[in-house]
Amino acid sequence: MLSRVANCLYWMARYIERAENIARIVDVNLQLLLDFRSLNDQRLADHWMPIIQSTGDEEAFLKLYKKANGKNVTEFLVFQMENSNSIVQSICQARENARMVRDQITSELWEELNRLYLFVRSPQARQVWKESPSEFFQQVKASSLILIGLTRATSIRNEGWNFSEAGKFLERADKISRILDLRYHTLPEKGAPTTVSQTEALEWSAILRSCSSWDAYKSIHSAEVHPKLVAEFLLLREDFPRSARFCITELNRALRRISGVSEGRFSNDAEKLAGRLEAELQFSTVDDIFTDGLHQYLDQFQLKLNAIGDALFSAYFFQSIASMDDQMLVQQEEQQQQSRG
Repeated sequence: MLSRVANCLYWMARYIERAENIARIVDVNLQLLLDFRSLNDQRLADHWMPIIQSTGDEEAFLKLYKKANGKNVTEFLVFQMENSNSIVQSICQARENARMVRDQITSELWEELNRLYLFVRSPQARQVWKESPSEFFQQVKASSLILIGLTRATSIRNEGWNFSEAGKFLERADKISRILDLRYHTLPEKGAPTTVSQTEALEWSAILRSCSSWDAYKSIHSAEVHPKLVAEFLLLREDFPRSARFCITELNRALRRISGVSEGRFSNDAEKLAGRLEAELQFSTVDDIFTDGLHQYLDQFQLKLNAIGDALFSAYFFQSIASMDDQMLVQQEEQQQQSRG
Protein backbone atom coordinates (compact mmCIF):
# COMPACT_ATOMS: atom_id res chain seq x y z
CA MET A 1 0.00 0.00 0.00
CA LEU A 2 1.24 3.49 -0.84
CA SER A 3 2.29 5.48 2.21
CA ARG A 4 0.07 8.35 1.03
CA VAL A 5 -2.99 6.09 1.08
CA ALA A 6 -2.10 4.61 4.47
CA ASN A 7 -1.58 8.12 5.87
CA CYS A 8 -5.00 9.29 4.66
CA LEU A 9 -6.82 6.26 6.11
CA TYR A 10 -4.96 6.67 9.40
CA TRP A 11 -5.87 10.35 9.72
CA MET A 12 -9.42 9.87 8.50
CA ALA A 13 -10.00 7.47 11.42
CA ARG A 14 -8.24 9.78 13.89
CA TYR A 15 -10.31 12.81 12.90
CA ILE A 16 -13.61 10.90 13.09
CA GLU A 17 -12.71 9.70 16.58
CA ARG A 18 -11.58 13.20 17.56
CA ALA A 19 -14.85 14.81 16.49
CA GLU A 20 -16.88 12.31 18.50
CA ASN A 21 -14.78 12.76 21.63
CA ILE A 22 -14.87 16.56 21.51
CA ALA A 23 -18.65 16.39 21.06
CA ARG A 24 -18.95 14.24 24.18
CA ILE A 25 -16.70 16.51 26.26
CA VAL A 26 -18.55 19.71 25.42
CA ASP A 27 -22.01 18.15 25.67
CA VAL A 28 -21.39 16.66 29.12
CA ASN A 29 -19.82 19.84 30.48
CA LEU A 30 -22.71 21.97 29.25
CA GLN A 31 -25.10 19.63 31.04
CA LEU A 32 -22.93 19.68 34.16
CA LEU A 33 -23.38 23.43 34.43
CA LEU A 34 -27.09 22.84 35.03
CA ASP A 35 -26.08 21.47 38.45
CA PHE A 36 -23.96 24.57 39.16
CA ARG A 37 -26.28 27.45 38.47
CA SER A 38 -24.68 30.10 40.70
CA LEU A 39 -21.10 30.23 39.39
CA ASN A 40 -19.37 33.60 39.10
CA ASP A 41 -17.05 34.51 36.20
CA GLN A 42 -13.98 33.06 37.90
CA ARG A 43 -15.69 29.76 38.69
CA LEU A 44 -16.93 29.55 35.09
CA ALA A 45 -13.39 30.11 33.84
CA ASP A 46 -12.19 27.39 36.22
CA HIS A 47 -14.82 25.10 34.73
CA TRP A 48 -14.06 25.77 31.05
CA MET A 49 -10.32 26.44 30.86
CA PRO A 50 -9.29 22.88 31.84
CA ILE A 51 -11.27 21.64 28.84
CA ILE A 52 -9.24 23.87 26.52
CA GLN A 53 -6.04 22.80 28.26
CA SER A 54 -6.97 19.14 27.88
CA THR A 55 -7.04 19.48 24.09
CA GLY A 56 -3.67 21.26 24.09
CA ASP A 57 -5.14 24.38 22.47
CA GLU A 58 -4.84 26.95 25.27
CA GLU A 59 -2.44 29.18 23.30
CA ALA A 60 -4.62 29.13 20.17
CA PHE A 61 -7.73 29.87 22.25
CA LEU A 62 -6.19 32.88 24.02
CA LYS A 63 -5.20 34.38 20.68
CA LEU A 64 -8.84 34.44 19.63
CA TYR A 65 -10.73 35.02 22.90
CA LYS A 66 -10.17 37.01 26.08
CA LYS A 67 -12.41 35.00 28.41
CA ALA A 68 -12.87 31.28 28.97
CA ASN A 69 -16.65 31.30 29.26
CA GLY A 70 -19.22 28.89 27.89
CA LYS A 71 -19.93 30.87 24.72
CA ASN A 72 -16.29 31.30 23.71
CA VAL A 73 -15.14 27.79 24.61
CA THR A 74 -18.02 26.06 22.86
CA GLU A 75 -17.59 28.22 19.75
CA PHE A 76 -13.87 27.42 19.74
CA LEU A 77 -14.33 23.68 20.21
CA VAL A 78 -17.34 23.25 17.93
CA PHE A 79 -17.28 25.66 14.97
CA GLN A 80 -13.97 27.54 14.97
CA MET A 81 -12.14 26.69 11.74
CA GLU A 82 -8.92 28.24 13.08
CA ASN A 83 -8.91 25.52 15.73
CA SER A 84 -7.51 22.38 14.12
CA ASN A 85 -9.17 20.27 16.83
CA SER A 86 -12.69 21.72 16.61
CA ILE A 87 -15.55 19.40 15.70
CA VAL A 88 -16.23 21.06 12.34
CA GLN A 89 -12.55 21.23 11.40
CA SER A 90 -12.03 17.58 12.40
CA ILE A 91 -14.95 16.46 10.24
CA CYS A 92 -13.68 18.55 7.34
CA GLN A 93 -10.22 16.99 7.68
CA ALA A 94 -11.70 13.48 7.91
CA ARG A 95 -13.69 14.08 4.75
CA GLU A 96 -10.70 15.54 2.90
CA ASN A 97 -8.56 12.52 3.76
CA ALA A 98 -11.39 10.21 2.69
CA ARG A 99 -11.76 12.11 -0.61
CA MET A 100 -8.08 11.59 -1.40
CA VAL A 101 -8.50 7.82 -1.09
CA ARG A 102 -12.06 7.54 -2.33
CA ASP A 103 -11.29 4.28 -4.15
CA GLN A 104 -10.04 2.69 -0.91
CA ILE A 105 -13.22 3.14 1.15
CA THR A 106 -16.74 1.87 0.64
CA SER A 107 -19.52 3.98 -0.86
CA GLU A 108 -21.57 3.62 2.35
CA LEU A 109 -18.73 5.05 4.42
CA TRP A 110 -18.15 7.92 1.99
CA GLU A 111 -21.85 8.81 1.81
CA GLU A 112 -22.26 8.96 5.60
CA LEU A 113 -19.08 10.99 6.08
CA ASN A 114 -20.14 13.35 3.30
CA ARG A 115 -23.59 13.70 4.87
CA LEU A 116 -22.05 14.62 8.22
CA TYR A 117 -19.71 17.10 6.51
CA LEU A 118 -22.57 18.79 4.66
CA PHE A 119 -24.59 19.01 7.89
CA VAL A 120 -21.89 20.67 10.03
CA ARG A 121 -21.08 23.13 7.23
CA SER A 122 -24.71 24.09 6.66
CA PRO A 123 -26.77 26.91 8.22
CA GLN A 124 -28.99 24.16 9.62
CA ALA A 125 -26.19 23.08 11.98
CA ARG A 126 -26.03 26.55 13.52
CA GLN A 127 -29.80 26.57 13.89
CA VAL A 128 -29.84 23.16 15.58
CA TRP A 129 -27.02 24.32 17.87
CA LYS A 130 -28.92 27.48 18.78
CA GLU A 131 -32.13 25.61 19.59
CA SER A 132 -30.62 22.57 21.30
CA PRO A 133 -26.86 21.97 21.66
CA SER A 134 -27.59 18.44 22.90
CA GLU A 135 -29.42 17.66 19.67
CA PHE A 136 -26.46 18.95 17.67
CA PHE A 137 -24.02 16.79 19.63
CA GLN A 138 -26.33 13.80 19.34
CA GLN A 139 -26.23 14.07 15.56
CA VAL A 140 -22.43 14.28 15.54
CA LYS A 141 -22.03 11.35 17.96
CA ALA A 142 -24.59 9.19 16.17
CA SER A 143 -22.99 9.80 12.79
CA SER A 144 -19.52 9.09 14.19
CA LEU A 145 -20.71 5.77 15.60
CA ILE A 146 -22.36 4.94 12.28
CA LEU A 147 -19.06 5.64 10.53
CA ILE A 148 -17.19 3.37 12.94
CA GLY A 149 -19.83 0.67 12.45
CA LEU A 150 -19.75 1.00 8.66
CA THR A 151 -15.97 0.71 8.69
CA ARG A 152 -16.19 -2.53 10.66
CA ALA A 153 -19.09 -3.91 8.63
CA THR A 154 -18.04 -3.07 5.08
CA SER A 155 -14.22 -2.88 4.97
CA ILE A 156 -11.81 -5.62 3.91
CA ARG A 157 -9.39 -6.49 6.70
CA ASN A 158 -6.33 -5.42 4.72
CA GLU A 159 -3.50 -2.98 5.40
CA GLY A 160 -5.83 -0.01 4.98
CA TRP A 161 -8.10 -1.39 7.68
CA ASN A 162 -5.17 -1.85 10.04
CA PHE A 163 -3.91 1.69 9.53
CA SER A 164 -7.38 3.08 10.24
CA GLU A 165 -7.63 0.89 13.35
CA ALA A 166 -4.25 2.16 14.55
CA GLY A 167 -5.38 5.75 14.05
CA LYS A 168 -8.70 5.22 15.80
CA PHE A 169 -7.28 3.55 18.90
CA LEU A 170 -4.30 5.90 19.20
CA GLU A 171 -6.66 8.88 19.10
CA ARG A 172 -9.11 7.29 21.53
CA ALA A 173 -6.39 6.49 24.05
CA ASP A 174 -5.12 10.06 23.83
CA LYS A 175 -8.56 11.59 24.38
CA ILE A 176 -9.41 9.22 27.24
CA SER A 177 -6.25 10.29 29.05
CA ARG A 178 -6.95 13.98 28.43
CA ILE A 179 -10.55 13.72 29.62
CA LEU A 180 -9.42 11.88 32.75
CA ASP A 181 -6.96 14.70 33.42
CA LEU A 182 -9.67 17.38 33.37
CA ARG A 183 -10.17 17.53 37.15
CA TYR A 184 -6.65 16.74 38.30
CA HIS A 185 -6.56 20.04 40.27
CA THR A 186 -9.10 18.57 42.71
CA LEU A 187 -6.66 15.76 43.62
CA PRO A 188 -3.65 15.69 45.94
CA GLU A 189 -0.34 16.08 44.10
CA LYS A 190 0.47 12.49 45.07
CA GLY A 191 -1.82 9.74 46.29
CA ALA A 192 -5.59 9.41 46.12
CA PRO A 193 -8.07 11.60 48.04
CA THR A 194 -9.55 10.12 51.20
CA THR A 195 -12.90 11.87 50.83
CA VAL A 196 -14.91 13.09 47.85
CA SER A 197 -17.46 15.90 48.07
CA GLN A 198 -20.79 15.83 46.27
CA THR A 199 -19.55 18.44 43.79
CA GLU A 200 -16.42 16.41 43.06
CA ALA A 201 -18.49 13.27 42.62
CA LEU A 202 -20.60 15.09 40.02
CA GLU A 203 -17.47 16.22 38.20
CA TRP A 204 -15.97 12.72 38.13
CA SER A 205 -19.25 11.21 36.96
CA ALA A 206 -19.17 13.80 34.16
CA ILE A 207 -15.74 12.46 33.17
CA LEU A 208 -17.24 8.99 32.87
CA ARG A 209 -20.10 10.31 30.76
CA SER A 210 -17.63 12.17 28.54
CA CYS A 211 -16.01 8.80 27.83
CA SER A 212 -19.35 6.98 27.30
CA SER A 213 -18.44 4.95 30.35
CA TRP A 214 -21.11 5.77 32.93
CA ASP A 215 -23.36 2.77 32.40
CA ALA A 216 -20.45 0.32 32.13
CA TYR A 217 -18.85 1.80 35.25
CA LYS A 218 -22.10 1.53 37.23
CA SER A 219 -22.41 -2.15 36.32
CA ILE A 220 -19.12 -2.71 38.19
CA HIS A 221 -19.11 -0.10 40.96
CA SER A 222 -22.78 0.83 41.30
CA ALA A 223 -23.26 4.52 42.10
CA GLU A 224 -20.01 4.90 44.07
CA VAL A 225 -17.91 7.55 42.32
CA HIS A 226 -14.33 7.93 43.49
CA PRO A 227 -11.35 9.24 41.47
CA LYS A 228 -9.38 6.07 42.18
CA LEU A 229 -12.14 3.82 40.86
CA VAL A 230 -12.73 6.06 37.84
CA ALA A 231 -9.02 6.13 36.96
CA GLU A 232 -8.73 2.36 37.32
CA PHE A 233 -11.74 1.79 35.08
CA LEU A 234 -10.66 4.20 32.33
CA LEU A 235 -6.99 3.27 32.35
CA LEU A 236 -6.64 -0.38 33.29
CA ARG A 237 -9.89 -2.15 32.42
CA GLU A 238 -9.00 -4.77 29.80
CA ASP A 239 -12.55 -5.61 28.68
CA PHE A 240 -13.96 -2.11 28.13
CA PRO A 241 -13.46 -0.72 24.58
CA ARG A 242 -12.88 2.85 25.73
CA SER A 243 -10.24 2.16 28.36
CA ALA A 244 -6.61 3.08 27.73
CA ARG A 245 -5.46 -0.52 28.15
CA PHE A 246 -7.99 -1.84 25.64
CA CYS A 247 -7.01 0.87 23.13
CA ILE A 248 -3.28 0.22 23.42
CA THR A 249 -3.83 -3.53 23.08
CA GLU A 250 -5.79 -3.01 19.86
CA LEU A 251 -3.25 -0.48 18.60
CA ASN A 252 -0.44 -2.96 19.22
CA ARG A 253 -2.34 -5.71 17.40
CA ALA A 254 -3.01 -3.45 14.40
CA LEU A 255 0.66 -2.49 14.13
CA ARG A 256 1.72 -6.15 14.23
CA ARG A 257 -0.84 -7.12 11.60
CA ILE A 258 0.64 -4.45 9.30
CA SER A 259 4.20 -5.77 9.59
CA GLY A 260 3.41 -9.43 10.27
CA VAL A 261 5.61 -9.47 13.36
CA SER A 262 4.51 -11.85 16.12
CA GLU A 263 3.91 -10.97 19.76
CA GLY A 264 7.07 -10.49 21.79
CA ARG A 265 9.02 -9.14 18.82
CA PHE A 266 9.17 -5.85 16.94
CA SER A 267 10.40 -4.61 13.57
CA ASN A 268 10.21 -0.85 14.16
CA ASP A 269 10.07 1.68 16.98
CA ALA A 270 6.28 2.05 16.79
CA GLU A 271 5.81 -1.64 17.59
CA LYS A 272 8.48 -1.54 20.29
CA LEU A 273 6.91 1.49 22.04
CA ALA A 274 3.34 0.20 21.70
CA GLY A 275 4.30 -3.22 23.05
CA ARG A 276 6.16 -1.67 25.96
CA LEU A 277 3.20 0.58 26.85
CA GLU A 278 0.78 -2.34 26.64
CA ALA A 279 2.98 -4.32 29.07
CA GLU A 280 3.15 -1.35 31.46
CA LEU A 281 -0.64 -1.13 31.54
CA GLN A 282 -1.00 -4.90 31.98
CA PHE A 283 1.30 -4.97 34.99
CA SER A 284 0.26 -1.70 36.65
CA THR A 285 -2.19 -1.14 39.47
CA VAL A 286 -4.17 1.98 40.27
CA ASP A 287 -2.11 2.34 43.45
CA ASP A 288 1.04 2.50 41.32
CA ILE A 289 -0.55 5.27 39.26
CA PHE A 290 -1.58 7.39 42.24
CA THR A 291 1.73 6.93 44.07
CA ASP A 292 3.44 9.50 41.85
CA GLY A 293 0.22 11.39 41.11
CA LEU A 294 -2.46 10.86 38.47
CA HIS A 295 -1.63 14.09 36.62
CA GLN A 296 2.04 13.17 36.36
CA TYR A 297 1.16 9.68 35.14
CA LEU A 298 -1.20 11.02 32.47
CA ASP A 299 1.37 13.55 31.27
CA GLN A 300 3.86 10.74 30.75
CA PHE A 301 1.20 8.56 29.11
CA GLN A 302 0.43 11.28 26.55
CA LEU A 303 4.13 11.72 25.79
CA LYS A 304 4.38 7.98 25.14
CA LEU A 305 1.40 8.14 22.78
CA ASN A 306 3.03 11.03 20.93
CA ALA A 307 6.22 8.98 20.62
CA ILE A 308 4.25 6.07 19.14
CA GLY A 309 2.60 8.41 16.65
CA ASP A 310 5.96 9.89 15.63
CA ALA A 311 7.50 6.43 15.27
CA LEU A 312 4.53 5.26 13.19
CA PHE A 313 4.97 8.25 10.90
CA SER A 314 8.68 7.56 10.50
CA ALA A 315 8.11 3.86 9.81
CA TYR A 316 5.32 4.12 7.26
CA PHE A 317 4.40 7.66 6.18
CA PHE A 318 7.62 9.64 5.88
CA GLN A 319 8.61 10.32 2.28
CA SER A 320 12.29 10.92 1.58
CA ILE A 321 11.49 11.95 -1.99
CA ALA A 322 11.87 15.74 -2.01
CA SER A 323 9.55 16.70 -4.83
CA MET A 324 6.65 15.40 -6.88
CA ASP A 325 8.85 15.53 -9.99
CA ASP A 326 11.27 13.09 -8.37
CA GLN A 327 8.36 10.88 -7.33
CA MET A 328 7.02 10.82 -10.89
CA LEU A 329 10.48 9.87 -12.20
CA VAL A 330 10.64 6.96 -9.74
CA GLN A 331 7.15 5.80 -10.73
CA GLN A 332 8.06 5.97 -14.43
CA GLU A 333 11.24 3.96 -13.79
CA GLU A 334 9.24 1.32 -11.90
CA GLN A 335 6.73 1.11 -14.76
CA GLN A 336 9.57 0.69 -17.28
CA GLN A 337 11.10 -2.09 -15.15
CA GLN A 338 7.73 -3.84 -14.98
CA SER A 339 7.27 -3.57 -18.75
CA ARG A 340 10.76 -5.03 -19.30
CA GLY A 341 9.89 -7.91 -16.98
